[in-house]
Amino acid sequence: MTSISQYPDLILANGRIYTVDGADSWAEAVAIRGGRIVAVGDSAEIEALKGPDTEITDLGGRMAMPGFVDIHNHILMAGQSALYELQFPPSSTIDEICGHVRARAEKAEPGQWIIGNQWGADKMAELNSEASLARLDAAGLGHPVLLRDETMHNRWVNSEAMRLSGISDNQPDPPQGAFFRDPSTGRLTGILVESASGIAELAASNAFSPDMARAAVKRAVEIGNSLGVTAFQDAATALPILETLSDLDRAGELTAWAVASLPLIQPTFLFGTTGDALLAVRDRHRTTHVRPDFTKIFLDGVPGARTAAFHDAYLDDPAHPHGYRGDLLVDLPEMVRMVDKSERLGMGLKVHCAGDRAVTQMLDAVEAVRHFRGPTTVRHHIAHASYIRPEDIRRFAELGVVADLCPMIWYPTTFLEGHKAVMGEERATRFWPIAELQKSGALLAGGSDWPVIPVPDPWHGIEGMVTRQNPSGAFPGVSLWPEQAIDLATAIRIYTLNSATAMGIDSITGSIEPGKSADIIVLDRNVFEIAPDQIADTLITTTYFEGRVVHQG
Repeated sequence: MTSISQYPDLILANGRIYTVDGADSWAEAVAIRGGRIVAVGDSAEIEALKGPDTEITDLGGRMAMPGFVDIHNHILMAGQSALYELQFPPSSTIDEICGHVRARAEKAEPGQWIIGNQWGADKMAELNSEASLARLDAAGLGHPVLLRDETMHNRWVNSEAMRLSGISDNQPDPPQGAFFRDPSTGRLTGILVESASGIAELAASNAFSPDMARAAVKRAVEIGNSLGVTAFQDAATALPILETLSDLDRAGELTAWAVASLPLIQPTFLFGTTGDALLAVRDRHRTTHVRPDFTKIFLDGVPGARTAAFHDAYLDDPAHPHGYRGDLLVDLPEMVRMVDKSERLGMGLKVHCAGDRAVTQMLDAVEAVRHFRGPTTVRHHIAHASYIRPEDIRRFAELGVVADLCPMIWYPTTFLEGHKAVMGEERATRFWPIAELQKSGALLAGGSDWPVIPVPDPWHGIEGMVTRQNPSGAFPGVSLWPEQAIDLATAIRIYTLNSATAMGIDSITGSIEPGKSADIIVLDRNVFEIAPDQIADTLITTTYFEGRVVHQG
């Protein structure tokens, strides 16, 4: 216990407090002053520090631990999804999807876009027909409809949405994207892949105001707080998102630490200033809780749409040549320049790498920069670190590259079924070698990729890491590569201190230690005393951010 010279504002006492410090030690009480932890120890010694105005909260033996740190989300899209958009599960059939669309269209204002999430990645072939498009057109009742898949890289839109977006049958595919066509007729089906999705998203974005963006980000942070999240990294932060975060913080309304990832290249689904123009103004938007300390690029797409870049070929299909392996969006020399540029700015580079060839190229780029720049304290992130060649696993630790683990699908899902359809079962199920990465010494950080994952509850990810089974009960009894399961303490560290370390805020948050922000969550159960398949049922009864209650269950 650390002695203190002034009285604490708040003492949390009589708890089972898992600190996630270097020894994974437990305590009974925490003293907090000015939003910071000033002492950790047993209840008697901590309560002896109280002053006449100290508030004492009796935890009643409940477990407490550091707030979660989400290494990867999309905070604006998440809030938009929660506040304004239609929701349906990836398992939904076409009939069910169209039923949801029709119900929303019946209540919509004239001309209003119907935007929704998420159709399953395994449904792409079924949706890719004129007959399916006709059903979506009928369900939309004349409204433009835009529906995102569960990867958030692809869209299914109706004819009215294509008309408003300027997409027509005789239009060539855009660079780094595609308009899918009915294999029988050659006509558009409304399936838009990668950059083609951005054309429709841009048209739909015209109805979205700055006030709506502010409300969306604020709501997303509130949802995160309710799930115990007290810090996050937005994974693609164009200027409007950065402005919104900093404005909320200056108004005293941001209740989490926010690290921003500034795109070096304009993403197809994101609008607003990016690149050098954004880098030039980043420090204007730096606040107490907003840290624009990372850059971001996308190196490939997603497996289900055959846009992720792999060393081995996809299964043959009519739309691609034999031996097709997916495309890298940036070549190695340019990748080296981006890593070097980020380091010269003192910024880590977060790189979307869904396929193992993309992972290899990012590691090659970092290795090249190490040869001519020498050691660095900057941490680069490979998101999503899911498909990795065995010989590349050790290179994460050797090069100091973080494995940004998200979305939370290291167990059987419709995502995986979509991968099996294009890669074959054997390759598709070599998914998320988390235990091997851990044993190699890599820094593993936990994220949600929300709204790719509709409910960004870290306990779902943690249970999945421990059991390799779907915590929702879907795919009962089926495990995904069970040899890659890890223990609970390691999984909790991945979602707390490891993520804080990867984001460069581990001196501030991520563990319960003197000097750190009092970002603490109280649980309804001790997760070390329950069956592994009950971990995802854990609820947050109270979330403290800087020592003040921001969620009460």
